[in-house]
Amino acid sequence: MENKYVLVSGGSKGIGYGIVQNLIKNGYYPIILDIIEPENLSNILYYEVDFLDLEGAKAVLKKICAKYEILRLVNNVGIVKPDFLEHSKLEDYLEVIKINSMSAIICLQAVLPSMEKAKFGRVVSITSRTILGKEKRTAYSASKGAITSMTRTWALELASSKITVNAIAPGPIETEAFLKNNPLNNPKTQAIIKKIPLKRMGTACDIGNAVNFFINEESSFITGQTLYVCGGITVGLLS
Repeated sequence: MENKYVLVSGGSKGIGYGIVQNLIKNGYYPIILDIIEPENLSNILYYEVDFLDLEGAKAVLKKICAKYEILRLVNNVGIVKPDFLEHSKLEDYLEVIKINSMSAIICLQAVLPSMEKAKFGRVVSITSRTILGKEKRTAYSASKGAITSMTRTWALELASSKITVNAIAPGPIETEAFLKNNPLNNPKTQAIIKKIPLKRMGTACDIGNAVNFFINEESSFITGQTLYVCGGITVGLLS
């Protein structure tokens, strides 16, 4: 396939930006949708999008898809808003669902006509190990669990068009946002690392490598799957 545009939601920082850098390294052309502009726009197309405004986001997507034929999509955008159940607010829940889950729906709907016409498509959504359970994650785990379930449904619906749909569930990843709340010298952070069988935090590059695997043309017989990129912690938690 000559077309190597990849639409990436939430690609300006953290895991998303790591994915974008990995895409560039592997010869792809990322198109970032985000509320903030990435620090370095070299080899990157950027469109400002606030997924709390779904109609506004749809308008931007329509403009992008009229200009570019996009056959690869990475649904990465996400917010957390952690809190215990008794303090959780429905307004926060709806906001998390809108950004983390509904954004994936409108992004795929926007690029789907091009994928179906080409009889080729790659969709990768970033979920989270929290779908297995984590305290203070009522809204977040629900939103990521929705992505996981939709991945399986979309894989079945789109298989006849040769479109694969998969998900990646990261474990603890060393990003600026994570380290802000979990400094490496903090005993709590060290306790997290100690629980990881590989005894290190993951990096955005680790997630980028997994994305690159799924969007490759040769990964045509893998669909409906969720890959845990977690250093083994999802296995360790079950032992």
